[in-house]
Amino acid sequence: MTSTLQRILEITAIILCGFIAWQVLFRIIRRLFHFPAPAFIGIFLDSDLRRTIQPAEDFIRTAGIQPGMRVLEIGCGSGAYTTFAARALGPEGRMEALDIQPAMLAQLENKLAKPEYQDINNITLHQASAYELPFEDEELDLVYLITVLPEIPDQARALAEIYRILKPGGVLAVAELIIDPDYPLQATTTHRCQKAGFALEEIQGNFWSYTARFTKPA
Repeated sequence: MTSTLQRILEITAIILCGFIAWQVLFRIIRRLFHFPAPAFIGIFLDSDLRRTIQPAEDFIRTAGIQPGMRVLEIGCGSGAYTTFAARALGPEGRMEALDIQPAMLAQLENKLAKPEYQDINNITLHQASAYELPFEDEELDLVYLITVLPEIPDQARALAEIYRILKPGGVLAVAELIIDPDYPLQATTTHRCQKAGFALEEIQGNFWSYTARFTKPA
């Protein structure tokens, strides 16, 4: 083995060990303290690197987002997927983007003001809690959360609110990614959503990244 190759392997091992240590530490912290993703990481959350790992087009297809729907994104953050979903909904659709943090919504608002997003005019921003969604009963066609559901301390309460605002036959889509400190197994997500009354339709992806689609019984 050459010294160069050995050095590369050593650096790779250090990076891998550091990543594992970071994951373990953050997972312990997240088990003890529940809080939303801080606004300062909005730049990373809304990045091409993240969307390479979790492609927006794949999520939109798997979630079942169709033109003309009225869709709610809970935990939209700085808008990593919001604009993609809004364009997929078309001019007749409505995109409701909700986050509990005003700083995150400010980042999304600044993003939408840029010239490349001037074609999007179907997004409404909401600063609210997942426990008190600002919508009427059975008002929305689809609700989705991308690496957000496990951040919510009382997930049963949030899921009950989602159930309330979805139309009969409406869709709940939950996407998770293993590098997220709150990452739950597919079985955990399925159990939580089924316990809230949703029926599992399909799970696409793998252990590392998946999207689970549920429906509210008609």
